[in-house]
Amino acid sequence: MKIKILTLFILLFTLSISAQGHKEKRDKIKALKVSFLTTELKLTADESAKFWPIYNTSDQKQFEIRHGKIKAVLRSIDKADIDKISEKEALAYLEQIEDAEEELLNLRKKLIADLKPVIGPVRVLKLKKAEDDFNRKLLSQYKDRRKN
Repeated sequence: MKIKILTLFILLFTLSISAQGHKEKRDKIKALKVSFLTTELKLTADESAKFWPIYNTSDQKQFEIRHGKIKAVLRSIDKADIDKISEKEALAYLEQIEDAEEELLNLRKKLIADLKPVIGPVRVLKLKKAEDDFNRKLLSQYKDRRKN
């Protein structure tokens, strides 16, 4: 449940970033994430050379699903008056969201399977923790900026 809530916050955070400068902000966040994960996982140069292509491919596919499929469904829901859609339409929206979430889950499973031989199961767990820690810090900084 925490993962879904955190994912929702990250999605909302990402959607709230204005289109102008979006790529620069995303690149900056990605660079900070790479540095954070490399440090937390204590990746050697050899491990980094194997780890990052796998991780980046998965991360890009996840981004495409979140910002392509899920965002498209959310835009459709925003355009429709949610109180006036039929049960059939609501079920169709839910099915699209469930399908996208299932794709995300399958990507995560593939990432884990692909990374276990590269960094081992213990550090795959550390990766999950490090990603969560990074996302919490990012969200906290975002909240702090909004207060000021």
